[in-house]
Amino acid sequence: MAYRMPAEWEPHAATWIAWPHHEPDWPGKLDAIPWVYAEIVRALAPTETVHVLCQDAAIQEQARAALVAHGVAADRYLLHLVPTDRVWLRDSAPTVVARDAGGAALVRWRFNAWAKYDNYAQDARVGDAVARITGLPVIEAARPDGRGPAVLEGGAIDTNGEGIVMVTEECLLSDQQIRNPGLDRDGYEQLFRDYLGARQTLWLGAGCAGDDTHGHVDDVARFVAPDIVVLAYEPDPADDNHASSEDNLRRLQLAAGDAGALQIVTLPYPSPVTMNGQRLPASYANFYIANGLVLVPTFNDANDRKALNLHHGVVIPDAFMRAVENDEDPDDTGQNSRTRDREQRSDHDHVARESGLAAVHRLRSALDGWRWAAPGMRRWLHHGDAAPPASRRRALSH
Repeated sequence: MAYRMPAEWEPHAATWIAWPHHEPDWPGKLDAIPWVYAEIVRALAPTETVHVLCQDAAIQEQARAALVAHGVAADRYLLHLVPTDRVWLRDSAPTVVARDAGGAALVRWRFNAWAKYDNYAQDARVGDAVARITGLPVIEAARPDGRGPAVLEGGAIDTNGEGIVMVTEECLLSDQQIRNPGLDRDGYEQLFRDYLGARQTLWLGAGCAGDDTHGHVDDVARFVAPDIVVLAYEPDPADDNHASSEDNLRRLQLAAGDAGALQIVTLPYPSPVTMNGQRLPASYANFYIANGLVLVPTFNDANDRKALNLHHGVVIPDAFMRAVENDEDPDDTGQNSRTRDREQRSDHDHVARESGLAAVHRLRSALDGWRWAAPGMRRWLHHGDAAPPASRRRALSH
């Protein structure tokens, strides 16, 4: 049976998040984070159901109280008792794919905490809980070389929904935080063909400076239409992101070819965000597209407005966005939350990858789509068009 990984802008039935409970993910900030999550749910609830995984009964009641306080209708969310080590569902949950025979299925990757941390036993069982709750069939992803289960996280892959998958060499091919020892470029491309329906893999170089996942693509480059890629680009030669973003831009330009098969839109980075002397992976590319809105991270930075304006330019004209942190509403339709709190985690903590703000994870959706959001940072409105009009695409090309 053949499978297809849908694009992020395709309609979906729900967003899934896990309620925050692990203080080291937000050192000194955890008390404020549940209110940020409640704002995420409030923003998403008008257009889709939100499934919330809760660590225990006490966390479940905390989530319920916060959602009631934020005015979220009780019929717009479901609270599930599912223990997690961390809340980054974009990485620990399975990938939803469309089957050529119809319907959706869950591709379950092995999760090993980004080949970095030892405490992930509960996160490794999230796929079982999702399968039980959704009733969707499970596909166990295996390495093409026959050496056991395949390790992968959702934040390590991005797709245009039409057979192109985008990844980074830093994440999958480097000699640090090795997910699948011995699996080479050809092996990964076969893995993506087998389980995601990929006919082509775009290999970028490195991810974002400070990213403890070691190179997830979702902080640096994202498809927003079948032929449009948004790339985080740093022009300052003195910045740690400059060389890698130059390299990624060249790779995308080569992939586009003379015919311009890909339109490349560059987003700025915010000024460096640091904690205790360590740089954190702050990026406007870590947005989240829901049904009818896009959650975009902002950082109280001079580039926030530029990034939001570019987001508006890339999306379908009648789309709208919601800022996920700034005190200033970008267009009087936004909701504000605190992304900088999300970014301030210690050196052994993982950023909310599937997206922005606290820890929403996206379960990639199929036609009847279940989708996970990665906390609070991403996505644009899609009203059924596969992409913005051609005139808009030309205006956005690099």
